[in-house]
Amino acid sequence: MGVHTIDRAISGKHDHGTRRRTGVVPGRYHDAMAMNLRLSEAETDALRAKAEQEGRSMQEVARAAIAQYVSERPVRLRVAIERVRDEDRELLERLSR
Repeated sequence: MGVHTIDRAISGKHDHGTRRRTGVVPGRYHDAMAMNLRLSEAETDALRAKAEQEGRSMQEVARAAIAQYVSERPVRLRVAIERVRDEDRELLERLSR
């Protein structure tokens, strides 16, 4: 199984050393960190298919997936579900019969 390498940019404020001082790299590249992501052939194919399906680039799809993965939404959702379950316990028990 081959490994496919895809360059990625992830938001971040990092000092890029001499590149920042020399002016060789355009300013728009200084607000992101370059990253090399190694994917299996199957992962690459799945990412490519999803990107084509959504009409977006593979990078956009990968970045959105990372943002969703690291977001706090699952925690907020779990807390909300627990609150509803606790507040409406009696109603939920009656409905389940």
